Amino acid sequence: MLKLYDREGSGNAYKVRLLLALLDVPYERIPVGIRDGRNDVDAAYLALNPRGQIPTLVDGDDHLWGSTAILAFLAARHDPARTWLPQDPLRLGKTMQWLELAQNEVADGLFRSRMIAHMGRPGDLDAAHAQAAAALRVLEGRLAQADWLTDGGPTVADVACFPYVALAHQGRVDLAPYPGVQRWVAQVKALPRFVGMPGV
Repeated sequence: MLKLYDREGSGNAYKVRLLLALLDVPYERIPVGIRDGRNDVDAAYLALNPRGQIPTLVDGDDHLWGSTAILAFLAARHDPARTWLPQDPLRLGKTMQWLELAQNEVADGLFRSRMIAHMGRPGDLDAAHAQAAAALRVLEGRLAQADWLTDGGPTVADVACFPYVALAHQGRVDLAPYPGVQRWVAQVKALPRFVGMPGV
């Protein structure tokens, strides 16, 4: 059985839990605690993930770290229809471009806003809000006229972008100016086997 090292309040770990649920894949959760503001990990964990971060996925003798890499692996391994990670070159490229947004503007804006406002981490909240607005404008530009980030249905890109958008309120970011984004959040929540996390 798959083993997932994660933490309940981590949006990045939640991405993996969400896709596992949507794919109906069983797994064992292994919680990773926090000590002095850092992940409480030992040498054995660092052998699996030298970054010392979460999530980390163990599949038999193999292991992967980083939410984006894990999402791609799970979709390729456990979705025979290849809808979550499309095989068509153009759809795959479109999916990857939204994964880029999740790793950049969404992380720099919405993730950082949450870390500062909700988790009490130091940082410039105004600058994070500016980045969050930039990310949401890009998302709204797509979602004002489409149901999903990629034509043809939800993909790992939707899973990757969803958590920190849905948690925007914890970063004191208002989604009211972005009706397309709000509708998309509701659609993700309506997917079969959807699971939430605290705040979502």
